[in-house]
Amino acid sequence: MPVIETELDVHGDEFAANRDAMLKAVEEFRAIEQKVVDKAETQREKFGKKGKLLPHERVARVLDPGSPFLALLGLAGYMMHDDKDGTEAGGGSISGIGYVSGTRVLVSASNSAIKGGTITPAGLRKTLRLQEIARENKLPIIALSESGGANLNYAAEVFVEGARTFANQARLSAMGIPQITVVHGNATAGGAYQPGLSDYCIMVRKQAKMFLAGPPLLKAATGEVATDEELGGAEMHTGVAGTAEYLAENDADGIRLARELMARIGWQDQLPPVPAKTFKPPRYDAEELLGIVPNDARKPYDVREIIARIADDSDFLDFKNEWDSATVCGWVMLEGYPVGVIGNNGPITHQGAAKAAQFIQLCDQSNRPLLFLHNTTGFLVGTEPEQGGIIKHGSKMIQAVANARVPKVSIVIGGSYGAGNYAMCGRGLDPRFIFAWPNSKVAVMGGQQAGMVLRIVAEQKQRSMGMEPDEKVLEMLQQTTAMKLDSQSTALYGTAHMWDDSIIDPRDTRKVIAMVLDICREAARRPLHSNTFGVARL
Repeated sequence: MPVIETELDVHGDEFAANRDAMLKAVEEFRAIEQKVVDKAETQREKFGKKGKLLPHERVARVLDPGSPFLALLGLAGYMMHDDKDGTEAGGGSISGIGYVSGTRVLVSASNSAIKGGTITPAGLRKTLRLQEIARENKLPIIALSESGGANLNYAAEVFVEGARTFANQARLSAMGIPQITVVHGNATAGGAYQPGLSDYCIMVRKQAKMFLAGPPLLKAATGEVATDEELGGAEMHTGVAGTAEYLAENDADGIRLARELMARIGWQDQLPPVPAKTFKPPRYDAEELLGIVPNDARKPYDVREIIARIADDSDFLDFKNEWDSATVCGWVMLEGYPVGVIGNNGPITHQGAAKAAQFIQLCDQSNRPLLFLHNTTGFLVGTEPEQGGIIKHGSKMIQAVANARVPKVSIVIGGSYGAGNYAMCGRGLDPRFIFAWPNSKVAVMGGQQAGMVLRIVAEQKQRSMGMEPDEKVLEMLQQTTAMKLDSQSTALYGTAHMWDDSIIDPRDTRKVIAMVLDICREAARRPLHSNTFGVARL
């Protein structure tokens, strides 16, 4: 049994410094998440007067008490668009994967306590990603809806692409993936089609309003005068138009109905039974994950120290380590299931790329999911690597990653630079799930490198024009370029732009990986009863 023997000095000064830096990074992103909750809490009195629950309370109520919940894209749009201080991050919704009536479900609630839950370009991209997760993993969707629709300051950026959310809803229904929507408040214009395209619609009496044109627009367009209730109230839609199937008395009752519906769909009954797996936990404490990765990205560490703290019994079978040691490949068991792991102990060489490509094909052949642990400066450059065929072998690795049919999960642990990000299954290579540690970096190259490259290019251009290079100008160009790239490579910047599905606490890495791999396995086993056009209200 090839158990990893740790060489980590958990009592040393270096470990302590790394741990302190990582804890600081964890505290930073947790504080931003809390700021969003605190901003919503300022609306408690207003919501209470209307008899409404706050959006995060709606999410808590729909989930099974004490069950795990994997929050997704919680900081989407951080410091983008109208978000000036981080309090409006999240793209106008609270979303994640949890359990409802014993069934694993993707839950998404409009964060109507912040700017009415209006949708920015980041919010649109978040919705599209959530729909992709539901489709790939065959997850039912419960939407807790109350939104002012598109943020009109960005209407041109969300209007055309917004149609994809409608198309996706129709296609999910046709695939046989149920969608339940509880309408807690206003759902106007395009927002009315989200519940309309759901398979089940629940509306809250005296609170929910659903219409293509509200009373002011109706009067302006046609001269007709109508009240909210006549035009789009819950009683009208359940009793007259037939747009909604269920009438709830209040927010809590609407959520109760959603839970009862989920229980009666019998989603879990369709799964073939699987034997329970037995496994041993890692031999080393997850707390030690905080102190492994150096705060200085130039300092190396052994990715096996990470693997030792996430693999069952810290057991890891290396693959071709004598041929190339910079790209680490091997097999682990994770909660009793076999997984292929690829990690980095340096730049990707031509041998490392060929080795990884072969390993990926072996995992694909035996239907083993792949776990990528990113920490690479990219592919090795220089005369020797070029003559060794680094482009050819790197292309093989990228082809293998792109075409592997097994689920791929990525964790960005350290740096993920250049084409190395692609080869290690970054966002552009469509991992089933991708998460980031709060210290991680993603960029085309390091800021200092980028600054030096532009400086050299500018200097050469000046000399070719017969000019004497201006050192002050070149220095400013180098420094401003470095600062810009460094500011755009942080974990917070990446998660704001949805380069990952969430930042996670390193100590939660094993739990997160185990959960998403189980989601992938369940999806592979689940039969769907598809039709041609989805379920339409008749």
